Amino acid sequence: MHTAFGKRTVRLPGLAAAMLGLLLPLAAWAEHGVDTAFGEVTLPEAPARVVTLYEGALDTALAAGVVPLGAVTTRGGDGVARYIEAHLDEQRPAIVGVVREINLEAVLALQPDLILAPPQLPEAQYRLLSRIAPTVVPPTEGLQPEAWRDEARLFAQAMGREAEIEAMLEQVDARAAVLAGRIAADEAPSAVLVRWMPQGPMVMSAQLFTAGLLRAAGVAIHDAGLVRAGVSHSDPLSLENLARLEADWLFLATLNEEGRDALEAAKASPAFARLDVVARDQVVAVDGQLWSSATGPLAALAILDELDAALSP
Repeated sequence: MHTAFGKRTVRLPGLAAAMLGLLLPLAAWAEHGVDTAFGEVTLPEAPARVVTLYEGALDTALAAGVVPLGAVTTRGGDGVARYIEAHLDEQRPAIVGVVREINLEAVLALQPDLILAPPQLPEAQYRLLSRIAPTVVPPTEGLQPEAWRDEARLFAQAMGREAEIEAMLEQVDARAAVLAGRIAADEAPSAVLVRWMPQGPMVMSAQLFTAGLLRAAGVAIHDAGLVRAGVSHSDPLSLENLARLEADWLFLATLNEEGRDALEAAKASPAFARLDVVARDQVVAVDGQLWSSATGPLAALAILDELDAALSP
């Protein structure tokens, strides 16, 4: 075997050539491929420098025992979601952008060897990101309450952490089954999830991540027919129209201080006080960053814990 450098030919001894031949398969073994929205992507076997550009990817990475170097902010905040804080210590991801607006220079500065991106990432952004590092985009289309499981498995495969995430998914299923078993003795309670915004309350789709979890736990969640197919929430409603939300439980989610202030003002209004669910004292204020924006195994367990606390006498 020989190789040429310019006009000079260098011959390799037989033993060296044989060793080189043995090493080539090792390089192949150190990589693996995953199927993504943009085709198969080849990744290092054990990525050490991970950047997440999607809240569900950050959640999954932490659930798998990986603290990403970078992440984007949560909706309605300037940092990661409040429920995520419980899973971080002094080692924290740097903020490299906000939802739908990524700082490419900040990502590049972290020198990642794997980027976990959101579903439906525009191809133009994908092309730019994939020049920095292998980029994994889930092939999720539309609203699918169970899509988060496939996304978590894809991200876990990309990180080489499949076993850890399967264990977390089993934990989520077991927790939901316990709640469903407890509820089964009675008629399934109905519920509506509303995100409270300064411009007015919006009913969240019954096809979202949280809705799927609540159904698995035995709660009949619905959106009162106010949410169009393929859309995550309704248009803002007046307080009078809230009377159309007939349900045993009303979960009110706020994303930030402005939403909380608007909710406090609404509670003082006669229209809010006349709601049947208010009279029954079955209105529960919840964190919108968790209940109306998050996905992933850690979010699932946190929501189920809060649901258990709300429904427990």
